[in-house]
Amino acid sequence: MDTILEMRGITKTFPGVKALDSVSLQVKRGEIHALVGENGAGKSTLMKVLSGVYPHGSYDGDILYDGEVQHFRGISDSEGQGIIIIHQELALVPLLSIAENIFLGNEIHRHGAIDWPATFARADELLDKVGLTDPSSTQVTNIGVGKQQLVEIAKALSKRVKLLILDEPTSSLQENDSQALLDLLLEFKAQGITSILISHKLNEVSRVADSITVLRDGAAVSSLDCASDSVDEARIIKDMVGRDMAHRYPERVPQIGEVLMEVSDWTAYHPQHPDRQIVKGVGMTVRRGEVVGIAGLMGSGRTELAMSLFGQTYGQNISGSVKMHGKPVDVSTVGRVIDAGIAYVTEDRKALGLVLDETVAKNITLSNLEDISSHGVINDSAERQVATEFRDRLNIRTPSVFQKVANLSGGNQQKVVLSKWLFVGPEVLILDEPTRGIDVGAKFEIYTIINQLAAEGKGVVMISSEMPELLGMCDRIYVMNEGEFVGELNAAEASQEKIMSMIVRGGRQ
Repeated sequence: MDTILEMRGITKTFPGVKALDSVSLQVKRGEIHALVGENGAGKSTLMKVLSGVYPHGSYDGDILYDGEVQHFRGISDSEGQGIIIIHQELALVPLLSIAENIFLGNEIHRHGAIDWPATFARADELLDKVGLTDPSSTQVTNIGVGKQQLVEIAKALSKRVKLLILDEPTSSLQENDSQALLDLLLEFKAQGITSILISHKLNEVSRVADSITVLRDGAAVSSLDCASDSVDEARIIKDMVGRDMAHRYPERVPQIGEVLMEVSDWTAYHPQHPDRQIVKGVGMTVRRGEVVGIAGLMGSGRTELAMSLFGQTYGQNISGSVKMHGKPVDVSTVGRVIDAGIAYVTEDRKALGLVLDETVAKNITLSNLEDISSHGVINDSAERQVATEFRDRLNIRTPSVFQKVANLSGGNQQKVVLSKWLFVGPEVLILDEPTRGIDVGAKFEIYTIINQLAAEGKGVVMISSEMPELLGMCDRIYVMNEGEFVGELNAAEASQEKIMSMIVRGGRQ
């Protein structure tokens, strides 16, 4: 098997940060090559160098593709050679059709006008190749994230892809969609298409990868051949984080106290469809020092429940009651719910949790400006002091609290979101997918922070699509399906089998 891609001594520097330090990478033609490492290790940066997002001249080193040195000045140059990258944040236009998205910027035209019959016919052919049955005339806003991922791949196929780069393609997908996507990669491999897969899900890497390159702190630390090397998750993790991780979840001895928050008969309806009930009479309690999990499949209503509780930021015709320390509290607005001692860390940190173009300091203090202000004027010194304290406390890796959040890795961005809400001083913290899109090393740090919060007597609600994570972290787990709680399990009795059984049987064992 010959080499389709070779990257030699790639070095990329940003202000104050060396993101890549003389990285070399070899990818064989027709293989699935996995690129793994902690957030901030340089995986996405390396692929942006390859695809021309960072053009030739902005980095040191050489790219050899199909045996020739390449000087990509932009994405159009790399796409012209058949190198297509699908970023973690999907780049689709929601109000355009699937077909329009597939050929956006690459339109099929005739006599100077778009040939719509040919566009839709060709789009339907591509959708058939990726296993998507929806008509190509369907608006993208009307299909789920899993299907949107397939549209991105169909778009890549329309450009006659030779080397397909996928950056965390399953991070937002549920299990069956993830498996279907991996099966599709294996089909592409059989057709001779080469793939580079960036993923923090090591079970998926182990399933499909022919070879693995591990990056750590901007350097390539190991290259593994899955056919000949002894490759297991423990080996990969050790290379990724530079240490053994015998225990994926930090140990904690629960010190559970009285009930902090009690939710009763909580009901909410869809914001655009008032006849559609999305949360159905949910009741739950959270105790001091307790980590409470909410399990469920994508679309079960977990995020909708959390957001409707957090100042009714999602839904309409919301009813039910919330008590803190046994007394009713008003949660009808974000300000009131914060005053009641409840905070919510969104699952979408980039769109809803952070102001990416602002500094670490500005983001950390954003939810509690009163504490760093005098007579309506922000005290810059107080803001810097607060941000520095949280940077040290949560080990946010940044050269300065005045660094823009957009330049941080996913794990460090998540710590900034956590810091923002911890600065408010909540008694109950709702964490929605707190480790989504971050690697095992950063996950361990987030878990440690959660344990520290519980040890301080706070109540933590943890929503997660990763059942091992819930089982490893939670004292008690509610199981949600179709907008209602269908079961409740203590940590000692909980298992993946019991949780799935409750979901598919509506709570009946």
